[in-house]
Amino acid sequence: MLETTLAQLEGLVADLLQQNQTLSASCQQLEQQLRQAREENENLQMAALEQEEQQAATLARLQALIQRAGASSAA
Repeated sequence: MLETTLAQLEGLVADLLQQNQTLSASCQQLEQQLRQAREENENLQMAALEQEEQQAATLARLQALIQRAGASSAA
């Protein structure tokens, strides 16, 4: 009986070690994906900020043109 229990424990330990190895590999893969997602997110945020700055500059130029056009038509 003791021999059977010991064999079962050895089998369970082997299974747990295999599961641990599988989970560790999955964890590493998820960590890599998370790093990539964070990097992509940072790049997208930077691009959005740059686009926002460009839009603000364009808006300022358009407002200046409208103001000039309004001033010249009033004269």
